[in-house]
Amino acid sequence: MERAKQTQPDDQLVQDMFAVAEHRDQVALTRLFDHYVPKIRAFCLAAQPGANLMADDIAQEVMIRIWRKAHTYKPEAASLNTWVFTLARNARIDYFRKNSRHQTNIDPDYLFQSIVDENADPFKDAQHQRDQERIKDGLDKLPQDQKQVLYKVYLEGKTHKEAAEELSLPLGTIKSRVRLALHKLTIYIKR
Repeated sequence: MERAKQTQPDDQLVQDMFAVAEHRDQVALTRLFDHYVPKIRAFCLAAQPGANLMADDIAQEVMIRIWRKAHTYKPEAASLNTWVFTLARNARIDYFRKNSRHQTNIDPDYLFQSIVDENADPFKDAQHQRDQERIKDGLDKLPQDQKQVLYKVYLEGKTHKEAAEELSLPLGTIKSRVRLALHKLTIYIKR
């Protein structure tokens, strides 16, 4: 006895996509909505846990794109899941571009200081100025013994051995202090 071929859930979703594309079938869109919105929300929340409003906005945007672009879906090019999640990824990127404010610690005054010289690169100059300030602030936070060793080695250009002799400290102590100071300085600068 031969069983009638049952429509698989994925096949039903593909049929729903074609119904939306060809007939603007709202019932088919509702089935696509019920299937994909929870998955799209989970996809968004994986990137930013707790951002429910963002996940809802992106899920809504994806469903609008499905409604508008259903006719562009080609099953021979990609599975329906791949196509929908490509829309979701692109919608998430668009959302972040539109809604994110790029924060920077670069003071606009640095940019205008560089404009006087037409050959200057104001962004490079501003970055350099910011880096110098961070290094200075980081050096101020170091313990005096580590700061002293860094000054000897890097600002006065002394070798580790010369710094050890001048400060009457073992060479290993100098090397340890340099290593610790550089590590701390790196942490301070990245903040």
